[in-house]
Amino acid sequence: MFNFLLRIRARLQRLFHLSEAHTMLLWACVAGFVGALATVLFRSGIDLVQWLIVRHAGSLVEIAHALPWPVRIAMPALGGVVAGGFLVIAARAPGDRTASDYMEAITIGEGQIPVRQSLLRSLSSLCTIATGGSIGREGSMVHLAALGASVIGRFRRFDPPRLRLLVACGAAAGITSAYNAPIAGAFFVTEIVLGSIAMENFGPIVVASVVANTTMRTLPGYHSAYVMPEFPVILGAESLLFVVLGMLAGVLSPLFLRGLDASKSVFRKTGWPLPVRLGLGGLGVGVLSVYAPEVWGNGYSVVNSILHSPWTWTALATVLIFKVVATSLTVGSGAIGGVFTPTLFVGATIGSLFGLGANALWPHATSAPFAYAIVGMGAFLAAATSAPLMAILMIFEMTLSYQVVLPLMLACVVAYFIARTQGETSMYEVIIARNRSEQERVRLRATQMRELIRPADTVIADTAAFSEITRVFLEYPVKYVYVVDPSGLFRGVVALQDVTSALLRHENTDAMRAADLLREKFDYLTPDMSLGEGFQHFLMHQGERLPVIESHATPTLLGVVYKTSLLDAYGRMGNARV
Repeated sequence: MFNFLLRIRARLQRLFHLSEAHTMLLWACVAGFVGALATVLFRSGIDLVQWLIVRHAGSLVEIAHALPWPVRIAMPALGGVVAGGFLVIAARAPGDRTASDYMEAITIGEGQIPVRQSLLRSLSSLCTIATGGSIGREGSMVHLAALGASVIGRFRRFDPPRLRLLVACGAAAGITSAYNAPIAGAFFVTEIVLGSIAMENFGPIVVASVVANTTMRTLPGYHSAYVMPEFPVILGAESLLFVVLGMLAGVLSPLFLRGLDASKSVFRKTGWPLPVRLGLGGLGVGVLSVYAPEVWGNGYSVVNSILHSPWTWTALATVLIFKVVATSLTVGSGAIGGVFTPTLFVGATIGSLFGLGANALWPHATSAPFAYAIVGMGAFLAAATSAPLMAILMIFEMTLSYQVVLPLMLACVVAYFIARTQGETSMYEVIIARNRSEQERVRLRATQMRELIRPADTVIADTAAFSEITRVFLEYPVKYVYVVDPSGLFRGVVALQDVTSALLRHENTDAMRAADLLREKFDYLTPDMSLGEGFQHFLMHQGERLPVIESHATPTLLGVVYKTSLLDAYGRMGNARV
């Protein structure tokens, strides 16, 4: 296939004079196709492991219901131990020091994803998911899709920028294949991973998403993860309820993510080996499943049940609490997988509970609870990922209903801004790092010289004797000494060159004062100058430092700014852009 594509590319380049940007679209097609196959392969692997263990494949919740309670407890625990073993082997894999996460490979790496380590981590994830771990399978699907693209790019010896783009195409194909959402898949990568929508990147990513979705629809056994009911028309004051739902999601989503982080911290502090930690996490999920089998797996079947059948508020609350605890145990123990799907689960449950409350208060003026569950999925996802546009598009693609757009937009945007007010919260480290970088850039742009001022030790009065001047030069390795009048006003500098010249000419220096050697025209800074203005002054100055005066009208000497301090600030700004 590769040779066939190479021949096509060569002919197209000869016929249409195609550039590398054009041929990148062909490789995006390959990445989309391979990404779809990778997700199918991983899903088939889960079914195979389930069949080998319980002679049945399908919904994990149905499997849990059918198993006796001792098996429910033992199966996730044993799966965690095996999964931990694979992680230990992966950690000892020799040679690979490239970024093990596809997001790192795209954002800060060169697009190279280690093959052996990635496959071992995927096997670990497969064991966790197939045995009932409360974690999403989309994380490993996307990683395998990105790995396939990375292998192709390395085989073709792409340079780092093109390789990173091809890996991004593979990741978009993985998201598209997992959720049947090609538009959201493309925006997931551009909004979350890349952080910007530039057409030279967005074009190939869209192509990869479309090819992946087309491939998935062609393969046998295709079906959507969520079967969405027809969304009702939302009119009048009911729109305000979706704003309130967005506020609720914006408050609860950071708490959910902090709970996951706290669980990770607790497991990490134990210092136990990975098989033990993952086994204990699985054991906790198994115990919870005795009372609520719905905690097994990523929650597709439970969400579909919430959307299509009536649930009591007690059943919803129980499943919500148990699922959050089970997910915290699985993720905290170190299991490999995604939190994307459990986030949708939590959002749907919260939305359904909110809908039941709205129905109880205004039974004739509100929609059915499933409408709030659908919007809750999007709002909670927007708050958890800090990517409201992607969340809106994903739910819209799942429902294919224009009626959902307006309440969904309201809830997602409100949830996003409410979550942002609670600090740095996102399920993806790349989002947190990007937000920190943006804040640092804003802070540095607003930085003025007053923040970089240091004391000026080499200051003399304009009446200072020649011996005092030479003492200062001998004590400090500087080229200039600053001269002030009795009021502390900056008058100029005495240069080491002028002092040396006076000595070489054997002039009578006994009667000399600083005012006799004064250079009045000397550049200076003011406290209100920006980094950029200060940098321009240093470009015209050969020394290491410049004096800072209060203002042009009142030239009181305040101190000095060192060139290294200014360059350090510019360096931090440059690092924040990376």
